[in-house]
Amino acid sequence: MISARFYIELPANKFRIQPWKIILGILSSCIFPLFSGCQLLPVQTQPEAAVTTIQTEPVAGAHNAVAPDFNILGRIAIQDENQSFSGSFRWQHLAASDEILLFTPLGQAVAEISKDHEGVRLITSKLEAFYANDVESLTEEILGWRLPLNGLQFWIQGMHSPANASQKDFDNKNQIIAIRQDGWHIHYQGFTAAQPNAAALPRVLNLVYQKLKIRLVVDDWKVE
Repeated sequence: MISARFYIELPANKFRIQPWKIILGILSSCIFPLFSGCQLLPVQTQPEAAVTTIQTEPVAGAHNAVAPDFNILGRIAIQDENQSFSGSFRWQHLAASDEILLFTPLGQAVAEISKDHEGVRLITSKLEAFYANDVESLTEEILGWRLPLNGLQFWIQGMHSPANASQKDFDNKNQIIAIRQDGWHIHYQGFTAAQPNAAALPRVLNLVYQKLKIRLVVDDWKVE
């Protein structure tokens, strides 16, 4: 349920997806070549067999825990029994806020999702604004698919959320290959170093929740 939601139509000059962000989307679509993972969600390869599985328990007082700051550019593909979508995204995550911009493969703005201490807001390409208390229910109602922002801020960095129990699988090199948490299955298919001599961060993630599949490819990592 969306506990606090209303609808308004914004004037064009109030739409927070500014022209430079549209240009960023166009550039990212041109610079990052389209591949099957963004045109159609590809058949997932068989995950590597886990050598070690670790069960974690919720950490007391971690309900409002936040992941380390990051700023990423990447591509996204979504598929369920009713729809499919592919495009690019920009996500700036800070301790006090999140801002996610979604673009079509041609760089057209699809939506802006923002979260801060006041709640969650989603602005569509039609300049319609919707408000709620949580991202998952809002995106499911407006976009037709769930974006698990509370967990994803951790999963996209190869970590589990400390707020809830999880299971984590590791390979024989002690590299994370899967996380199961909050009903989501996250499989990691590739890693990259965001900075020289820094630990590798996930580059390709496949998320599954019931019949929903989300594939994320991170093309540019910036971490604080």
